[in-house]
Amino acid sequence: GKILGESEEEIAEYEVMRSRLTPIQIGKHGQIMEWREDYEEEEPGHRHISQLFGLYPGHQISYKTPELSKAAKKTLERRLQFGGGHTGWSRAWIINLWARLRESELAYENVKELLRKSTLINLLDNHPPFQIDGNFGGAAGISEMLMQEVEGCIELLPALPKEWPDGEVKGICARSGLELDFSWEKGELTYLTIRSALGGNYEVKVTSYMEETTPK
Repeated sequence: GKILGESEEEIAEYEVMRSRLTPIQIGKHGQIMEWREDYEEEEPGHRHISQLFGLYPGHQISYKTPELSKAAKKTLERRLQFGGGHTGWSRAWIINLWARLRESELAYENVKELLRKSTLINLLDNHPPFQIDGNFGGAAGISEMLMQEVEGCIELLPALPKEWPDGEVKGICARSGLELDFSWEKGELTYLTIRSALGGNYEVKVTSYMEETTPK
């Protein structure tokens, strides 16, 4: 509202609305709570994982919030333990969530599951009869495994699985108006070109798959 120059009265209304929003909470199973109350779930393996919006596509949960990240991981584990991810778009979302948690091998396993169980021979998502979410979401998940932008910081290879030791990407776009080409060998970055549409200064971090989940 301030950026758009809206009236002080409208902005005050937004601030009141925001103050009423329930913050992210951790429940009795160590999970991110889906509702304001810590209800027992009717479908623990439900395909929706809306309580993890703050992890992906949001940024409220990240490696900078370790307690919430741990709870997000528990949430994902419970969903999958009880049969979650059984549709293409849900599986694609799970790839993105694991990538944001720097769980490279789990992200990769779900890429394989997306292709194995939810993809037709023409590569369309098979959620009957067809749903584009699985295709777009799967591509987004692979992008998140290779490049992420959190709070203005570009991170390269944040969730690179050991099964992709060598590779090359051209034209991948970051939210801040950057376009990147990069390649890697044996899990280590070997080449990087950045083109900026907006100018300015940016922080770039590189994570080696040989290391732990915290980027260097």
